[in-house]
Amino acid sequence: MTVISLGGTIASTSSSSIGGVVPRLSALDLVDAIPSLQEVADIDTVSFRQVPSGDLVFEDLIGLARLVQTIVVDGADGVVITQGTDTIEETSFALDILLDVDVPVVITGAMRNPTIASPDGPGNLLAAVRVAASHAARGLGCLVVMNDEVHAARFVRKTHSSSVATFQSPSAGPIGWVSEERVRIVLGCERLASITVSSSDIVAPVALVTCVVGDEGLVLRGLPALGYRGVVVDAFGAGHVPSSMAPILEELAVNMPVVLCSRTGAGEVLSHTYGFPGSESDLLARGITSGGVLDARKARVALSLALATSLDAVAAVRCFATVRDSLSR
Repeated sequence: MTVISLGGTIASTSSSSIGGVVPRLSALDLVDAIPSLQEVADIDTVSFRQVPSGDLVFEDLIGLARLVQTIVVDGADGVVITQGTDTIEETSFALDILLDVDVPVVITGAMRNPTIASPDGPGNLLAAVRVAASHAARGLGCLVVMNDEVHAARFVRKTHSSSVATFQSPSAGPIGWVSEERVRIVLGCERLASITVSSSDIVAPVALVTCVVGDEGLVLRGLPALGYRGVVVDAFGAGHVPSSMAPILEELAVNMPVVLCSRTGAGEVLSHTYGFPGSESDLLARGITSGGVLDARKARVALSLALATSLDAVAAVRCFATVRDSLSR
């Protein structure tokens, strides 16, 4: 098994120069701090990045996916990735789309850094290694293990700024848990459709715009001039926007993919329940693409990677829809 570190709270220690903690610990440091890991698996370590997770970019994730593929081809029977929790829901979903492997790939991190009295990183890493070593976790796509719960990357969200129970899957719940050193997987999920992105492909900028009361769509009007090649709209409720925004989105959709999601963070965008201007049925009739069960951040990941394969809007939407539809097979 291989543990790959990217930095984040789990790897952070005090900095005398600027105050606070910063990512400094390597993958080997993290593994060596938990002797009982060696009772679970023979572990190799790779320090891939050492940054706060907000500094990760798509090029990092594409490189990470290539690294994981290589490690698996070389014989690893499981991979654990440690990183900051701020972007776990996005990076795990990107790997879910980019990877085509059956061995468990598990992401974990920490909410409490190692300098305080009750850090959760060691327990999370131990649980993640147990899951990655479990045959029951094979073929489920990328998983997130935090607080002894196992979540599918496609559903998991960070829901609290500081609680150790921050990671939840509002639409589906956890698919398993770790108890008394045993891994329990109680819900299965089929593998997602994958997107193949090469190291030379450029990931085009995709905007994420959240609807709020009184929004007249001024930000949307400026997106083409700013260089954006797509936009995800985090809409009200079941997929609604202010009526004044509907023609702006229709105009944008002529030249770039426009994806409609719900800012509620759970459930799915409807298709034909409401009929007023700016409703889901009105927007879909104007050429807007439904995000389905994807929340806006995950839809942006999928659309960004789809645009990396082709800047042609029609081809990118088709690629995005393949991933979206594979969630509800």
